[in-house]
Amino acid sequence: MPTVRELLDQAKTALRAAPFHPTPREAHLLLGRVLGLSEARLLSHDHRALSGAEEAAFRSLLARRLTGEPVAYLLGEREFFGRPFVVDPRVLIPRPETEHLVEAVLALPVPGRARVLDVGVGSGAIAITLALERPNWKLAATDASPGALAVARTNIRKLGSRVGLVGADLAGGVELGAIDLLVSNPPYIAPEEAEGMSPEVTRFEPAGALFAGPEGETAAGRGAGIVGALLRQAQDLRPGAWVALEIGHRQMPAVRRLAEAGPWALEQEIADYSGIDRVAVLRRR
Repeated sequence: MPTVRELLDQAKTALRAAPFHPTPREAHLLLGRVLGLSEARLLSHDHRALSGAEEAAFRSLLARRLTGEPVAYLLGEREFFGRPFVVDPRVLIPRPETEHLVEAVLALPVPGRARVLDVGVGSGAIAITLALERPNWKLAATDASPGALAVARTNIRKLGSRVGLVGADLAGGVELGAIDLLVSNPPYIAPEEAEGMSPEVTRFEPAGALFAGPEGETAAGRGAGIVGALLRQAQDLRPGAWVALEIGHRQMPAVRRLAEAGPWALEQEIADYSGIDRVAVLRRR
């Protein structure tokens, strides 16, 4: 039977040859999952021989990875803000860039017992993180996808948070007059941008969580139409309420125009680690 070291060496060679450039470290993550070992413990057991069942399970995961299936789906989880969130193909995989959105929200001068609405809950990464970081806030979240709501519900239970879930398109049907803060990472990518994206994303992650659809295709700014639709709904927020949005590449000019045309003061523009405008924070006038 092959040893841990032999299987890792074979897997790393295969990963290096893959056209979508996965990192060789992924071999450690996948084998560690099969054996129930952390990466550090895996390395300290490099002479261990695998059973036939363990080898087969690892080779199956590796084969799926080599087709482009994201590691997060293979492992069944992704860390966000220091917590492990269950993920599967029903939800978008949480990105590090979205932590900028959470950090911006946590810094806002909202009431101590703020009522917060997360629009498009997905895995629940944003809403659950806010609920755990600010236990006095009252969190609710919407999503149009029953699958996403099911995953979010799993994470709510797993992480011990309190978030109310509502099946709705954007903020439709939600009474916004009592909301102090609306936060969202909406599907803001214009469909025509798919051609330039990694097949890891376009083949495996849910299109409904990525692409803005007809609204996004027609708005000024690439994919910003969904943001415009959300801001139109958010006009029902009380004066002084906040809106914090994750936005796409080159969409900030469109957000500025939307703010000027509506009852909004654009309070903050926040760039991500790559210097790309990523978060817009607005306040209802």
